[in-house]
Amino acid sequence: MSNQKTINRTKNPVIACIAVAMACCGVAAVAQTPAGDEKTGPQIYQTLYLTNLTQENDANELITDLRNMLPNSKLYYVPSQAAISIRGTADQIALAQKILADLDKTKKIYRLTYTMTEKDSGKTIGVQHYSIVVASGSKTDFKQGSRVPISTGSTSSSSGSTSTDVTYLDVGQEIEATLDGYLDGVRLRTKVVQSSIAEDKSLGGSQVPVIRQTTLEGTSTLVQGKPLVLGSLDVPGTTRHQEVEVVSELVR
Repeated sequence: MSNQKTINRTKNPVIACIAVAMACCGVAAVAQTPAGDEKTGPQIYQTLYLTNLTQENDANELITDLRNMLPNSKLYYVPSQAAISIRGTADQIALAQKILADLDKTKKIYRLTYTMTEKDSGKTIGVQHYSIVVASGSKTDFKQGSRVPISTGSTSSSSGSTSTDVTYLDVGQEIEATLDGYLDGVRLRTKVVQSSIAEDKSLGGSQVPVIRQTTLEGTSTLVQGKPLVLGSLDVPGTTRHQEVEVVSELVR
């Protein structure tokens, strides 16, 4: 009988320890559950509207940024409304609103003035100025000249009449500019094309004009208000050349 009591007394501390351990685990599990709920939180929905970044490329970049920053939320861009539908926790939507406020800003607008100085044997014989307005991250094309008709063939009808198929080529001055603004300067990607009609040549029984074309293309860094010479274009068939200079000015 004495031995039985001793065995019972020995088991009781073991059972007590197991009970305490199970209780502690239960408390830990209960303590961890609210933390998990607080991290995820209830899902809510909101629509965010873009004010300035309405171009599709800009909006797609913003959506990519939001998806990378908020991988657990759901985002969808509606181009026709310039709006972003988002579903996530209150904290995720608050972060999305902050990112939107930081990035959806008015683009800087610049005025680029190109100066074409024509020289012959070191003597200036003509100067032309061209001004275009470009938004940061955008592209602007400028063309000035003539559209030259060129025959591409002929078509005969059932009645026996013949019509000539014509296409048109742009001849003259062409400027293409794309820039990105930063701090007090811009990075400019530009293409300057000068073309003219040289002469007509016979081709397949018809006279076809020969187009002379010179192209200057490259990327430059501009400081506001400081002119930069991009290069020189030789005028085909003459001893003249055209010097191309550009200067940028912040409009707003």
